[in-house]
Parts: sequence; structure tokens; C-alpha cells
Amino acid sequence: MTKVRLNKKIADAGITSRRKAEQLILDGKVKVNGEVVRELATFIGNKDNVEVNGIQIENEEPIYILYHKPTGEISSVEDDKDRKTVVDNFDHLGVRIYPVGRLDYDTSGILLLSNDGDFTNYMTHPRYEVPKTYRVRVDGHLTPRQIAELETGVMLEDGKTAPAEVEIIRDVENKDMIIQLSIHEGRNRQVRRMIEYFGKEVKKLKRIGFDFLTIEGVPTGEYRFLTPHEVKKLIGHSKQVSQ
Repeated sequence: MTKVRLNKKIADAGITSRRKAEQLILDGKVKVNGEVVRELATFIGNKDNVEVNGIQIENEEPIYILYHKPTGEISSVEDDKDRKTVVDNFDHLGVRIYPVGRLDYDTSGILLLSNDGDFTNYMTHPRYEVPKTYRVRVDGHLTPRQIAELETGVMLEDGKTAPAEVEIIRDVENKDMIIQLSIHEGRNRQVRRMIEYFGKEVKKLKRIGFDFLTIEGVPTGEYRFLTPHEVKKLIGHSKQVSQ
């Protein structure tokens, strides 16, 4: 019978990363077969019962989903205002999955979901610099100087942003400007705040790329499973950046 380390079991359940799982173990928040376990080098099998904060972990295969999120959904497992969450769309799968990062309520596009905590950590931790690409409709026009500022970083209230890649899609008189913006940070409402820095408003925001993944072929509100090759490639890219 194959056994795995306890922290990996917790991470694979999508609860948290391996490192944070270790802290849960040290804090006495984890039970194996009804007994509190504080030893990090604990190995468990499929027949062992694991509880984290009183909630039992089910033995589930890892799942990786690319979802074309529409506007009007919360990127969370639950919402205190009882609004629809992205996870509500996957109850039929019969497994617990979690958003990999987030997209704002009013933002659409690529959102990954998984029950693999390590994968989520690779995709969301700033050190791995996973690039995300957005199509941005701006109310008004950005000047060449402002575009250049985006490409070198702008100073927001939580610090200067990393350089962005900017491509002008449409810049004609009497129409909203449309740009394509690629960043690898994941601050709250970052793209909107970067545009607001110049006194402009984002009228429409859609994430169209996540690393090499695109939204092509996945209609709004629909999803597809990532292939094993795609998962391996995503993790490989993030590991290369961190080295």
C-alpha cells in the first residue's frame, strides 16, 4: 500500500500548501485515526482517516479545471452575502475544489480550480511569477507616456507594481481604448487600480490568458479539465522562475 507524507495529504485535499500544512500539524490541528499528530514525518495510507480542524479529508484524486468565469460570481467557496460563487457550478462533481487565486466579481475570464494545494501554491505565490493576461477596455485614452509607465511599474498604495507588458488593441478617436495587459502579480483589484492611477476607469475586464493557457474554445460559464501535460507544464514553468 502506497503511503504519503501527512502534509502532502492535506495539500492534495486543497486545504492549504504543504508548508502551511506543516504548521497545522505542529499546532495540533490535525488528527489521524482520531489521534492528534504533531510529528511532521508522519506517513499515511488511503485507509487512514485524517481530520483538519475537525473536518475529515476525503480520499480524492487531484482535479484541475479551467473555468471561463462570467461576471457576477464570487471567486470563493462561500459568500457571506449569499451571492453565487464559482464553486457552486461544480457541486455535481462530488468533490471539494477551490479557486486557484481569484477574479473580481465584475471580472470575467480564465479561473483555475483544483483540490491540489501544492498546485495552487505554485500558481498563486508571488515568487513563481505566473503571468496572467487581461483584455482591458478603458474609459478614455492612455497616452504613450502612461503606457510607458505601466511597462515600468506604477506606484499604488501597497507599493510599486512590477513591470507590465502592454499591447494596444484599439486606440481610435471617440471609442474606448482597448489594451492587452500582462502581469505576474496578483494584488487585489490590481489591473483596475493600475488604470485608476491615471484617473481612468476600467469599463470591462477579462482575463484571457494564464501562463500559456487561453480562454479559446471555452464558452462563458463553461469549463474543461486540464490535461496531465498542461498541469506538468504549468508547475514546471513556475519552478523554473523560482530557481
